[in-house]
Amino acid sequence: MTKRNARTGIIIGSSILVLIALAYAFWPRAVMVDMGVAADAPMTVTIDEEAKTRVKDAYVVSAPINGRLQRVEVEAGDIVTGGETVVASMKPLNPAALDIRTREQARAAVAAAEAALQVAHGDVERANADKSLADNNLVRAKALRRNGTISQASLDSAEQAARTANAALNIARATISMREADLANARASLITFTNGSVKKNGSQSSGTDNGDTIAITAPVSGRILQVIQKSETSLAAGSPILEIGNVSNDLEVVAELLSTDAVQVSAGDRVIIDNWGGPYPLNGVVDRVEPWGFTKYSALGVEEQRVNVIIKFVDPLEKRQSLGHGYRVETRIVIWESKKTLTIPASALFRLKDGWAVFRVEGSRARLTPVEIGHNNGVKAQILSGLNPGDKLVLYPGASLNDGTRVTQREIE
Repeated sequence: MTKRNARTGIIIGSSILVLIALAYAFWPRAVMVDMGVAADAPMTVTIDEEAKTRVKDAYVVSAPINGRLQRVEVEAGDIVTGGETVVASMKPLNPAALDIRTREQARAAVAAAEAALQVAHGDVERANADKSLADNNLVRAKALRRNGTISQASLDSAEQAARTANAALNIARATISMREADLANARASLITFTNGSVKKNGSQSSGTDNGDTIAITAPVSGRILQVIQKSETSLAAGSPILEIGNVSNDLEVVAELLSTDAVQVSAGDRVIIDNWGGPYPLNGVVDRVEPWGFTKYSALGVEEQRVNVIIKFVDPLEKRQSLGHGYRVETRIVIWESKKTLTIPASALFRLKDGWAVFRVEGSRARLTPVEIGHNNGVKAQILSGLNPGDKLVLYPGASLNDGTRVTQREIE
């Protein structure tokens, strides 16, 4: 009997231990979660976008004529004075090359011009002879008229003949000038791109100087931003050569915002300019939001409507001396800010029907709490109602978390 009771006690004790072990194994344990706190703190809402600097009034120096640009000696970054510093120089274009037929036609034109000049010289000699004869006749007519041998009409005829002969001589001499010009024009048609001048005798002389050099001066004072055309080359009128701007006084920032973000920005909004390479962020203010949007494709090929927002610097020049034209910066445009408001980590929020909710920690239990939020910048959210300062919240709530679930703080390793 004693052995039977002892065996029964062992069985009962073992059963109790098994039941305790099973209860411990399957007993609901507290869920380990990250926690945050609702607190009164300053908060800002910004629109963040990459941007670049630019000179507000940049001047592009272009070729004033069709000509041959000489090698540009100035370099990017050089300081220039408006109206004084010569930044480039040009010469007239070389003549076009002549094919065989064109060259022979030009030589024939030269020969014809030379012959016409010889004819003109012959006309001058004839006019000189006619004038000499008319002058001699006039002298004799005057003498005969004094003696009364000839009438006044004969003397008038002699005077008219002398004047006519003199006019013919002047015309012949003028014709020589015309024929010389025609000859020079014909000789000029023989000049090719390898020849710079023609001698008076019609032979061609080698050379490269085919005209006076045209000096191009800087239109404004400032610094050379970039040299577009460095080497010597032939340019058409209006071709860009270099760009000049005042980096010190005219530098601004242009940010290409999505049109949905641009409508929230107004002139005068504060801007934080960061990640520009300096040790501290710079301050700026929105100067204007351009009214014209344009289409731009993202890196993933998505079509976006963008709007240029122009930002001017507020900090003195000494804080941003190293910035230049076309530099990359990051802008944070402040569209709302408060020095003190009730905020929670944005990671504590989740959707509940048409509103928002959080899990507030009471003791060791998570309590489902609907909240009304205001502004949300992705890091912090403004709470208008539903929470009090100091309330503990579950961050990154999972789908397994329900109202009343036991929770415990996850230890940070």
